[in-house]
Amino acid sequence: MMADAIAAKQHADPELTSVIQLLKSLDRASKNVRTFGLRNSVAEKFFSQFYSELTTHLTRFDALTFTVQRDGLYLKEQLVYSSKTDEAGENFAFTLYSDGIRELTLHPDITEEDVLFFFDALWDTSGPAASADDDIVTRLWTKNLPTITIVTADEVMKVSEIDDILTPQGQTPPEASLRDILADARAKDATDKQHDQTQKPRLTSGIMGYEVSEFELAGLERDIAAESARDSASYVLEILGAILSSERSPALLLKVLDVYDGILTSLVQGGHWHLTEQVLTLLSDAEAMRPDLTPEHKEKVRAMLERTGQPERVSLIERYLNTTEEPALEGLQSVLLMMPPSAIPALCVLLGNLEQPAHQTLLSGVLTDLAKETPDILARHLTDRRPAFVRNLLNIITHWSNPGLADAVEKIIRYPDPLIRREVIRTLSVLRPSGSGAKIVPLLNDPDEAVRLAALKPLLTGHYTAPFSVWEPIVTAETFGDRPPAERRNIFHAMRATAGDEAVPFWTPLLTEWGWTNRKKREELALMAVDALGKLGTPAAQRALQTGADKGTAAVKKACLTALAHMTKHADTP
Repeated sequence: MMADAIAAKQHADPELTSVIQLLKSLDRASKNVRTFGLRNSVAEKFFSQFYSELTTHLTRFDALTFTVQRDGLYLKEQLVYSSKTDEAGENFAFTLYSDGIRELTLHPDITEEDVLFFFDALWDTSGPAASADDDIVTRLWTKNLPTITIVTADEVMKVSEIDDILTPQGQTPPEASLRDILADARAKDATDKQHDQTQKPRLTSGIMGYEVSEFELAGLERDIAAESARDSASYVLEILGAILSSERSPALLLKVLDVYDGILTSLVQGGHWHLTEQVLTLLSDAEAMRPDLTPEHKEKVRAMLERTGQPERVSLIERYLNTTEEPALEGLQSVLLMMPPSAIPALCVLLGNLEQPAHQTLLSGVLTDLAKETPDILARHLTDRRPAFVRNLLNIITHWSNPGLADAVEKIIRYPDPLIRREVIRTLSVLRPSGSGAKIVPLLNDPDEAVRLAALKPLLTGHYTAPFSVWEPIVTAETFGDRPPAERRNIFHAMRATAGDEAVPFWTPLLTEWGWTNRKKREELALMAVDALGKLGTPAAQRALQTGADKGTAAVKKACLTALAHMTKHADTP
């Protein structure tokens, strides 16, 4: 019936024709996106089609404004979408009207994200973050998009001049936009109020003072609210700062500095790091700000700054971080970096006592900067029995790359915790990237496989040396054959890289061993020895391979001949 009623006008008004088609696409796209989500290929196709038609329409006819009535959507006094189609829960015209929207306008430059947000607001598909109690108006107001504007029933009812806008069902809606009518009514109301205020005298007979307009009263209320919301500590610090910069009495200045000392303690206890930083900055600049300070005042200021790193003050930080459920961290790093070098021992103790990894990481970064010139203070704590504390210390030492700390790190190479032993190896490889590897080789007997693999890594680089005497207890042990094949092969190559020809006398007998017992293991070791000798490539290694080619088993002979041929080929290549 709706199509028959407006069929004649469609031919005369191309905008109505375009809107009818657009609403069909909107209905189809909205339902598919709501049901399947935008990732669905069908929903994506319908949405793209609707958005293309929408942008074309807005480019041709400018903003699209619907009047929302109980029976549907109206455009230019014509019903273009009926609220009686489909079920009420599926009909977006009925949904808009029931949520109090009386006019909907889509403006040019609307983006795909804006349209998707409109769909989310319309059907409440924004996920668990949205509140089930929010209506469409509330959801649209959360973003207040300039490309999607609405007029609500509440806005209409607040302006008495437009009470006749909402026509009864069945009557023709007004042609003018509700938002335009609302804007005209509000402008008229504001003009009337301004006219009334200009007619009132600034002073009223019998009243002492000025008459305050609503605008002025609102400004006063804002000022009072801003003043009331100010933090009391900030207010006090501003007053003290003014006194410190202007007071001429030496006795009063001493009292002000005493107050600052007490305030610092209170701020640290409460975790007010930004305010603490302000006080420390003010005290640091006190001499520059007040060149007339007496020696007594200057000494007191220096003593206050020195006290920031004393164990008693640092223990307040520890208590706050470990006992507060969600402690504030913003600004803490700046406060710690402002502490004097004398605070480093107390900060090391603090690092060991902190319970949360995030707090430990923050303090580790501070100590990396503060303790760089006095690393021995930090190195003394490496023997601590708390693995997390020692691991943080090793990370700091690794970052410094100071070779002078290698001896201190080597002392904990047998630390009880395997994770720390691995960190020790990693740190030593940074502090001493070359040289003697004699201290690392014994770790290949570590019960933890990860530690053994960590020890092999630097030894395989070829940057370290180690005599065969330190390797012998490892490769001659009865349990050596029980290790995984990959580990035994890597041990042979690490021995080749560090001991060189010293290991050849050990490998040569492996190539010529015969026997039926444990034949497989012996042959495996022999082939591993062939591989290591071939990589070694020295004359001594070549002679050992020739011995294996003459006296070894068939598999060993073949491997030795292949290794010799490879060595000869490389020797002939320029």
